[in-house]
Amino acid sequence: MSGLTGTWRLVRATSVAADGTVMPPPYGGEGMGRVVLGADGRMMAVLCDGRASLPAGQAREYSSYCGNYTYDGKQLITRVDAASDPARVGSDQVRDVRFEGELMVLRPPLRSYGPKVEQRELYWEKIADV
Repeated sequence: MSGLTGTWRLVRATSVAADGTVMPPPYGGEGMGRVVLGADGRMMAVLCDGRASLPAGQAREYSSYCGNYTYDGKQLITRVDAASDPARVGSDQVRDVRFEGELMVLRPPLRSYGPKVEQRELYWEKIADV
């Protein structure tokens, strides 16, 4: 787990619709985020649309959660004990994990984000060891 532990900064996010159509980048293309994965098995994640202002009628996307995690070399599973979305509390947040060079790529399951079902991939750069 030593390569996984640390503080990670979101560098980009991609999305593909359930039918394979490439979607606009999540978080307005200017996502901001941090993931902290402690050596003690505790983690937190915070993500948001980092644009200073949004087009009229558009809601700012924001998500955060924390909990104890396990990592088996392929999947990161967090048992959520606090979250911006109360429905996530008590759930397992499962992320497929792969590495592309120095970047960690987290891939949540296919799910609805607003009106569309999407498959997202979040690319993270390590900015500090813990």
